Amino acid sequence: MPKFQPDDFHGIHAILYALFDAQEKLDRAAMRRQVEICLASGVHGMAALGLATEVAKLTEAERRTIMEWTAQDTAGKVPLAFTIFGSSVAEQISQVRHAESLGADWVILQPPPVGSYGAPEYIRFFGRVAEATDLPVAIQNAPAFFGRGLTSDEIRELVTLHPNIRLIKGEGPVTDIAGLIERTEGRIPVFNGRGGLELTDNFRIGCRGMILAPDGIDHAVRAYQAFRAEDEAAAEAAYERMLPAVVFVMQGIENLICYGKRLFGARAGIQIHDRAPAMRPNEAGLAMVQRFAASLGRLSA
Repeated sequence: MPKFQPDDFHGIHAILYALFDAQEKLDRAAMRRQVEICLASGVHGMAALGLATEVAKLTEAERRTIMEWTAQDTAGKVPLAFTIFGSSVAEQISQVRHAESLGADWVILQPPPVGSYGAPEYIRFFGRVAEATDLPVAIQNAPAFFGRGLTSDEIRELVTLHPNIRLIKGEGPVTDIAGLIERTEGRIPVFNGRGGLELTDNFRIGCRGMILAPDGIDHAVRAYQAFRAEDEAAAEAAYERMLPAVVFVMQGIENLICYGKRLFGARAGIQIHDRAPAMRPNEAGLAMVQRFAASLGRLSA
């Protein structure tokens, strides 16, 4: 039985970067410090193995290792989610089983990274994986990043057919997410991402929370807490402080992995190494990283 239930899922959840050493191997100490920093920043949940975690570059064994490390380091302090990556129903169910064994509180299903199919096929795929677990399930709907996704009406059909699909992880502008919330009649909690773009307006339209990489996570937590306390001026101030850096890193997923990860490293005192193939930074980008890191301040555990 998971420690936390869907009603406990709210606020700012961190999605971890994959941190590598100079030999391109996963760096255990750096990954532990990342979790410690996120917890110290006051996050309301932890997640791993999403796009920011470069999940497609990881072997199956490495995905399982990150699950194990994250569960160990989070230690039940906040709800824990794992994004489930896999090209087949069987592969995704295998990953779900490992998440269950480690005490995950929920899982987030990505569409299979192969082919391009119509909505009925994705609805059947997600449904078969969801039926294989008692954990609350979320669907990551990010057509801009995946090149495939579901409409609001198709999501409504999916969650009607499969009651344990309890949440949606969107990746879209506020106007699209507002339409999704309207079409699902507010029956299913929605989290957004996109690095925190339109952060406070996501709260205004009724998003349950945001799932963000940790480069600006402390300011996002402050914005959310202020908004919950009905201090919109303080919420906007916290958001405005992080916004230039968010715009800088959110020019695409590869840009996020290149510069967002380096921004986190600069703020946290962690040296960043890429795993090939990777977008490589240039001097202008590195100068911006240093300027934004100085503006946002130090991250510490």
